[in-house]
Amino acid sequence: MRKLSIAVERFPIAGTFTISRGSKTEAVVVVATIAEGAISGRGEGVPYAHYGESVDSVVAQIDSARRFIENGGDRFALRGELPPGAARNALDCALIDLEAKATGRGVAHLLGLPPLEPVNTAFTISLDGVETMAAAAKSACDRPMLKVKLGKDGGRERLAAIRRAAPRSRIIVDANEGWTPEMFPEMMEACIELGVTMIEQPLPAGADDYLIEAKRPVAVCADESAHTTADIKRLVGRYDAVNVKLDKTGGLTEALEMIAAAEEEGLIVMVGCMVSSSLAMAPAFVAAQRAQYADIDGPLLLARDRVPGLMFSGTIVHPPYPDLWG
Repeated sequence: MRKLSIAVERFPIAGTFTISRGSKTEAVVVVATIAEGAISGRGEGVPYAHYGESVDSVVAQIDSARRFIENGGDRFALRGELPPGAARNALDCALIDLEAKATGRGVAHLLGLPPLEPVNTAFTISLDGVETMAAAAKSACDRPMLKVKLGKDGGRERLAAIRRAAPRSRIIVDANEGWTPEMFPEMMEACIELGVTMIEQPLPAGADDYLIEAKRPVAVCADESAHTTADIKRLVGRYDAVNVKLDKTGGLTEALEMIAAAEEEGLIVMVGCMVSSSLAMAPAFVAAQRAQYADIDGPLLLARDRVPGLMFSGTIVHPPYPDLWG
């Protein structure tokens, strides 16, 4: 018989993580563990206040599915029990981990994917003052791709300083909905001039109709405008790429379907993450096998990760060991 347990865990961030909406100094995650006999599977979700989630609400959502889980419910039927979000993500990933361990099959085999290969992840430069961001970029200038958080002032000066500090790195700009349509042309020009590879969610999700007519010589990626497979059709014409995050899709099961739908529409795929531990990053790593871009550096932003964790060689992420997940 199955038994579901829920735990709240905290991981200090190395310094402060800041985006256009605010700052935090720790990652608070909710872990669902599903035990069946001597075997157990785990999944980690990150409550996200921007989407109306809190630690208490995510714990309560997971607990509301207790009877479903303990009576043998599977990950496909789970989508009828819970909406997309951190709670469903934790349970979906726990069910996949449990099935992999119960059957003795690696997660790639279980999901019908090719053998897992190492992935190169972007490394995030948190929003801060110009000099601080430039110093962070200089210390990371050997990393092939930097993801630069910019804010409501646009950030041209910050971006120029970062480019000087890391002249060889590819740069993804992430505005986290911080820009306005009036700012967009100027910032697009700055991104062209400074050799930016992609711009992520420049405008608020509710104001992105502007992008239908806007010139987009640098690819524009949807993040807050894209949650599940059902959103893909609306993105076409507004965006060139989509950031798939498991805490938005509600798990790896939906994430893989969303990636397939994005591929059908010709969208570039990025797999991203919230700031969280290697337990959350392991299933994101699996999804990133199908992506052109990976932003799964969550554990690199922490002062300490869980043990065992994913192995990073610089920004190369290696496949997870089964005792972590999958």
